[in-house]
Formats: sequence, C-alpha cells, structure tokens
Amino acid sequence: MKVLVSDKLGEAGIQLFEEAQGIEVDVNTGLEPAELKKIIGDYDALVIRSATKVTEELLEAAPNLKVVGRAGIGLDNVDIPAATKRGVVVMNTPGGNVVTTAEHAISMMLSLTRNIPRGTASLKAGKWDKKLLQGKEIFNKTLGVIGFGNIGSIAADRARGLRMNVIVADPHVTPERIEKAGFEAVSLDELYERSDYITVHVPKMKETIGLLNKDAFAKMKKGVMVINCARGGIVEEADLYDAIKEGKVAGAALDVFAAEPPGMIPLFELDNVICTPHLGASTAEAQTNVAVAVAEQIIAYLQTGTVINAVNAPSVTGDLLEKLKPLLTLGDRMGCLQAQLAQGPVKSVSIEYYGDFRGLDLSPVTTAILKGFLTPALKDDVNFVNAGMLAQERGVSVTETTQADSKDFNNLIKVIAKSDAATHTVSGTIYGKAEPKIVRIDSFRVEMVPEGHVLLIHNVDKPGAIGSVGSMLGEASVNIARMQVGQEEDGNRNFIVMETDTETPDDVVAKLRELPLVKSVITVEL
Repeated sequence: MKVLVSDKLGEAGIQLFEEAQGIEVDVNTGLEPAELKKIIGDYDALVIRSATKVTEELLEAAPNLKVVGRAGIGLDNVDIPAATKRGVVVMNTPGGNVVTTAEHAISMMLSLTRNIPRGTASLKAGKWDKKLLQGKEIFNKTLGVIGFGNIGSIAADRARGLRMNVIVADPHVTPERIEKAGFEAVSLDELYERSDYITVHVPKMKETIGLLNKDAFAKMKKGVMVINCARGGIVEEADLYDAIKEGKVAGAALDVFAAEPPGMIPLFELDNVICTPHLGASTAEAQTNVAVAVAEQIIAYLQTGTVINAVNAPSVTGDLLEKLKPLLTLGDRMGCLQAQLAQGPVKSVSIEYYGDFRGLDLSPVTTAILKGFLTPALKDDVNFVNAGMLAQERGVSVTETTQADSKDFNNLIKVIAKSDAATHTVSGTIYGKAEPKIVRIDSFRVEMVPEGHVLLIHNVDKPGAIGSVGSMLGEASVNIARMQVGQEEDGNRNFIVMETDTETPDDVVAKLRELPLVKSVITVEL
C-alpha cells in the first residue's frame, strides 16, 4: 500500500508510516494541482493539511485512492460528497489541537490588552513609550464566548481561571448544558451588549459568514475588544476597520483572515490590531498530536479496514458498510433536515425504526442521524465516532425504538426532534434497493429526494399560490429542478418541496415570504 504525504507533516507521523508493515510512504509537498493529479493514481492513501485541495477532478484521477486523512480538523479543502461517491473514506483528527487553539485565543486577548506587540516593537526601535502603552486588567471583565464547542468551552474555562466573568452564546447548545459547565447562557444580542471582550469559536458556514458585521458592532459596548482565532470571514474585516476607526471597538486580535495570506489589508494600518498568520494550531505538541493521530488512523484502515474519525463512514466492516450505505445516507440527510427545521436548541431526538431491516445492526444509522443533525452547527468537528458523545455534551437526549410493523412501507425511519419552541417529525425510507426518500415532514406526506438546494414552503391551498412562487423564482433566474406538493391531512395548507439548481438568494426568499398565499419559507441545504 502506498501513502502520499502532500503537505508538511510532523516527523512522528512520517516515522509511523515508515515503520508500518506493508506500507510505503512518499513525502512530496508543495505540489501544484496539475503535478499532484499526475501522480495521485499510484497511491492508496493521501495525507493532507490545509494546502492540498482534494477536488472532484483530483479524485477522478485517483482510481486506487481509498482514504484521505487530514492532520487537523478543518475539511474545507476536501470535496466530501465527491469522495463519498467514489468510496473514498475521509478522516480528520478533531481532538489534536483544540487546547492549542483555545490557548492561542487567550494569549491574543492578553497581548492585545497589555499592548505587548506594540511595546516590543517600540522598545526595539529605541523608544520608551510607557504612557502611550498603558493597558488594563482583565480581572472581573466580561468575556463573551460565541460558540461552546470543543475549543470555545476550553477558552471559557481558561478565562474563568483568570477570574473573568464568562458569558456564552450558542443557539445550538441548551442553556442547561452551558450552565451545568458553570457559565451563564445568553442570547447573541445580550452578549454584544455586555461583553468587554468577545472571542469567536464557531465553524465557518453560511450562517456564520459575516456574523460580526456592522450591525453586530453597533450593538456592542463601546471599548470592546474582539478576538478571532476560528475562521476567516466570520468577522467582516471592512466593518471591523470602521468600528475601530470610529472608537466603538478598542482593538482586535486576529489569527485568521478572509483571504490567506491576506496581503496588506487596511486593518494592518491600525496600531490597536494585532495579528498572527493562522497560528492557532501551530504548537509542537499539537502538530505531533495530529501527525500521530492521522498516521495511526490511516495505517489501521489500510491494514485492517478499521475506520477511525471518518466524516463519511462509520466504524464497521466493509460488508456491513455496503449493506447499510443507503440507510446511512438517508439517516444523515434526515438528521441534517431536522437541524434546519429546529426552532431553538433541540432537547431530545427520538429515533423510531419500523419494519424489516433484515436483522442489520442499526446503531450506525442512529449515529449517522446524529452526525447529520450536528453537522450544520459543528461542521468538521463531528464524525461517526464522536456524534453520540457530542449530542450528549450538548444536552440532547437520544432514544431508539424498534417495531416490526411499518404499515405503508417495508421499512421506515422516523426522527422526532423536540425543542422548547416546537416538535418536528421527519420520516424516510429506501425506494427500490438504494434510493433514499423523505416521505413525511410533520403532518405532510411527500416524496422528497434528500439532496441539494431545497425550499420548503407552507402555503394556503388556493389557486395561484404555486404559480406565484414559480413566477418569482423565474424572475430571479432560479431554476426549479424538482417540485412536489404535499397536502396537510385534514387541513387547508399545502407543503411545497422545491429543489433548485442553485441556492435561492436571501432577498428572493424574503420576497417569497411576502406573497399573500405563502405562510412560511424555509431554505434547506442537503
């Protein structure tokens, strides 16, 4: 078996590959995409960090590739659907650098508060600017933590050790979970209003891009300091520049940027902005941890077929995986749909299996449902290994039941998600041998292919309702790929499921909601 390491990897990981029986490793970093494409066909495994882009085109040129391993968490540079389609397992190492990244955020906060970078530069320039560089204490100041995942929770704990008052905002975590950890749960707006410091620890996705923007800065306390060691693009850089120039934000500490490397951006002109070149995970300990972890995972997979920390495959044998694959896809999509239907933090997920599943072990399907449910909030932090644990940590109780009778289908999976605000039910089954379908959403019967860009529209069951929606999408050049209508049982509303070729822009969604016969519109990405 041949392994290609295409990005810089800690020596401890390379040594494990060299010592593994039956495995040959090549280290070839800094390759251009065309160069990598020429040689990738010879390899069974590919080890990457953030530089290598694993595109659909690259995967098509890799007929022997069985596994891609990321030494780190983020998988923005991997086309996971394309890899899954080709049967390539994608793994990451989610626990290797969480402490390091949290510590970096705290270090940046302290350095910004006490003007350490500016003090160093001025002293080296022969100056003694004590009065100009006066800082302040963080003792008894309020730190607002946005995102209470692995890294955010560690940052909150470290700040508590510094005797800061820590408040937390995370719409995907129950207040009970946050309070049990010893912190105060608040809304995002309240966090903006009360915080002396704000540190960001959320994944980069549609909902978080530009999260800290002009409107957010306007809600913040004057003199707030902002720290971002998560992902570039979550803080709107132009709006942050304006907020600092206006005096609303007293300073910022940035480890990540919208474009990396960022070049000379206006923020770098400001003395009260400190920055590092994406060093959050760059410690000797973290790099050793992720290098060893990714090597051990890939060796285990190549030698024994053992799957560890895969984001697109459970830890099961190859034979069982083949039998479960359609159900895993269905479960993942059902969980993802439930997450996007949810109103507020979900407190319980009930999974009900009905009918004949041919004696299969359905626990991996339950895990797939939980993984799909958590992915919109946690993105690459969740996989088939940790999904159950993360659900528990976030205060979500999970139950499973099995019944022999499925009535209208050979087998049926029902997922019920409850929050304080609402309860939603999604049911799905397999058509034929391998075609996943959503067959019910709440009280509406549908036949929905769970993939792509989807609009879920509640409308009054009157002439012209569907036509008005179609006309508005047409005017916006949004093409409808598939559409079906489910009628409410014993009601006067329809449920329109529209799959579109492209994502529907937010302004078009807002206009759809204003149509007289439309009651609600939900956009879903599956």
